[in-house]
Amino acid sequence: MKIVETLISQEDIQKRVQGIAKVISAEYSDANPIFVGLLKGSFIFMADLVRSLTIPCEIDFMVPSSYGNSTKSSGVVRLLYDIEVDISGRDVILVEDIVDTGLTLNFIKKELSLRNPKSVKVCALLEKGDAKMCEVEVDYLGFSIPDKFVVGYGLDYAQQYRNLPSISILEL
Repeated sequence: MKIVETLISQEDIQKRVQGIAKVISAEYSDANPIFVGLLKGSFIFMADLVRSLTIPCEIDFMVPSSYGNSTKSSGVVRLLYDIEVDISGRDVILVEDIVDTGLTLNFIKKELSLRNPKSVKVCALLEKGDAKMCEVEVDYLGFSIPDKFVVGYGLDYAQQYRNLPSISILEL
């Protein structure tokens, strides 16, 4: 395994994250949304995103699992850790590192919708449109990327490479 190409630079990521934060701050200027990060991959993106906001917000986390140490989704989503906050009547923004098959986000969005939130929107750093197995609307998107295995900026392969500041293609 080796990194074969930098797909998105650290500078481009930071510019895009700040742009997304500006849009969210404007849309929720009179609200206090709850940002729900899907761990582990979203932690760096979510940290940069919420630090760039100009509005009050709350954060919480969920841990779904569909990959394990594989490069392909198993197709079965399990929830390993749930949020602790009551979201009834609240605006929720799900923060995801990458929308690949769409199965995880579809599962989580349905699960949260059962808890009577005011709204549930999705914010994803990356989306692989060609790999989707189900439709999930991404309300705030960083970048559309080709169907390649990527690492860095929170994304991993077998828990490695999360610390890279850019997003790179990993040759398996």
